[in-house]
Amino acid sequence: MMPLPVSRARMVELWRYYQMGLLNTAFGLGAYALLVWLGLNMFVAQLLAHMMGMAFSYISYSRHVFRDARPAKLRFILSYGANYLLGLGALAALSRVIASPYGAGFLAAGIVSVVNYFALKHLVFRSRAT
Repeated sequence: MMPLPVSRARMVELWRYYQMGLLNTAFGLGAYALLVWLGLNMFVAQLLAHMMGMAFSYISYSRHVFRDARPAKLRFILSYGANYLLGLGALAALSRVIASPYGAGFLAAGIVSVVNYFALKHLVFRSRAT
């Protein structure tokens, strides 16, 4: 089976997504680690860090990655709600096999980032042509 060709525009978009993703992840994981370090329960820390990261991500993704699309704030909030639940499930599952809350949080964020790209691309930041 031949792999599907990926357009240059899609590759540039993916590159920008993961550039911003690294920045957004550093922000979110930094907030998470700080809150855990301050003594918050890891699930409370995840919720608070996720809410702060959501605002940060909306700005960075709409201005840098999907800048030629019409952003939809409600769909963004809903997708991040689903993203949060997926991340929470991943964190809960990973915390059973990874003793470090930092390691579990980092790996959960990586897993969820792949799903998040498709949600943002196809549900939130739709092409202006559609």
